[in-house]
Amino acid sequence: MLGRRRWVMAIVALGASALGLFACTPKDAPQKEAAGKDPSIPAAAEPWKVGAYLSLSGAETQFGIETKEGIELAVDEVNKKGGVKGRPVKVFYEDNKSNPQETNNKVLQLITRDKVVALLGEVASSRSTIGGIVANKHKIPMITSSATAPEVTQIGPFVFRVCFTDDTQGQMGAEFVVKTMGKKRIGILYASDDVYSSGLATQFRDAAKKLGGEIVVEKSFIKTETNFTTYINEIRDAKPELVYAPIYYNAMVPIARQAKAAGMPGSMFVGGDGWDAETLLQDAGEEMEGAYFTNHYAPDVPWPNAQAFLKAYKERFKRDPSSLSSLGYDSAQLLFDSMGRAKGDTPEAIRDAIAETKNFAGATGTITIDPNRNADKSIVIVQIKNKKFTYFAAVNDKAQKP
Repeated sequence: MLGRRRWVMAIVALGASALGLFACTPKDAPQKEAAGKDPSIPAAAEPWKVGAYLSLSGAETQFGIETKEGIELAVDEVNKKGGVKGRPVKVFYEDNKSNPQETNNKVLQLITRDKVVALLGEVASSRSTIGGIVANKHKIPMITSSATAPEVTQIGPFVFRVCFTDDTQGQMGAEFVVKTMGKKRIGILYASDDVYSSGLATQFRDAAKKLGGEIVVEKSFIKTETNFTTYINEIRDAKPELVYAPIYYNAMVPIARQAKAAGMPGSMFVGGDGWDAETLLQDAGEEMEGAYFTNHYAPDVPWPNAQAFLKAYKERFKRDPSSLSSLGYDSAQLLFDSMGRAKGDTPEAIRDAIAETKNFAGATGTITIDPNRNADKSIVIVQIKNKKFTYFAAVNDKAQKP
C-alpha cells in the first residue's frame, strides 16, 4: 500500500565522498571488513550479514516497525534451526526516518561499511526506488516487502519484491467484482491527485470494461477534501450496483459515514489495500460493514504457513499481525531460503537464487518470482465483518505447498 505514495524516480548520485562517513571507525575495522570476514571467527560460524533499511521514525513509523517485527521473527526462526548453511543470520537495521535522502545514506552504509550480502527494504516505492538504485549499482540483491509501484523492480536485475503490484491489484479487483460478485453496473470514486488512487482506478476501469462491466458513473476528488456529499449523491443517483473506491483509509472514513447517511451501505463498496488500517475499523467499522477490499493478507487466511505465522507472531508480540508485518516476514524468509539454495555465498549467487524462486510457501501465500522480479502470488479479498478484517477469498489463487 505504501508503494504508491509520493512516487519519485530520482537518479541517486554516488561519489567517493561516501567513504568519509566512516572516519570514526576503529583503525583495524577497515582491514577486517575489506576481506569480508573476521579472521578470529571460524568461517563456518561467521554470520551472514543482511541489511534492512526501514522507516523506523518519521511519517511512516508504524509501517516500518511492523515490517521490522516480521523480519525479526523470521531471523529468530531461521537461527533456531541452525541458520543458513550452518551459519547464523545477523540483520543490521538502519532507520531512514521516512526520508528519501536518509535512505540513500543508510543503504550506502549498509553496503560499504557493514558489507551486507543482501538488503531488505523498503516499505514505500519512493524510498525503495532510491535504495534499489544504490543496491543495483553495487550489485547487492534487494527484496522490498511492500513497494507496489511497477517501476521499482524495473531499476535493474538486483531488485525484487514479495508483494503484488498496483497494476495486478487493479486487474484482480475487477475480476472479483465482475466475475465473482457478478456486478456489471459500477461506479468509481478516487483521488485524482494521488498516484496510488488514480493508478488503481485506471487499472480497475480498463479491466472491468474488458470483462463486460459498465462504468455508469465516475467521480474524482483531491486529497484535501473532507465533504463528499455531492459526489456521493451523484453516484447514488446513477444507480450503480457497486462502487470501487481505491483510496486511503483516512479518506474512506468520512466517505463511509456520508454514504451511509445518503442511503448507501458499506456493502456497496470495494477498495484496495490502502484501506488496511485499524483506524478504518475504529472510526467507520459500522458504516463499512460488508465492504470488500484487495489486500496482501488477513489474520484468518486458511493457508497453513499463514496460520503458523499468526500463532508465532501473536505469541511474541501479543497482537494480530498486519499485512506489513506478514510481508516483512515473507521478504526475510524468501531471502534466507534463497541463500540456502544459492550455489555460492556471494551477492551474485544469492541474486540468482532469488530469481529462481518457485512456489515459496509464505505467510501471504505461495510466491513465484517472475522474469520481471515481481511476485506471482495470490491477492487476498478481505471483508469487513463485525468491525474486523476477515478473509473472504483469494484472487489469482495459488495453491500453497503443505
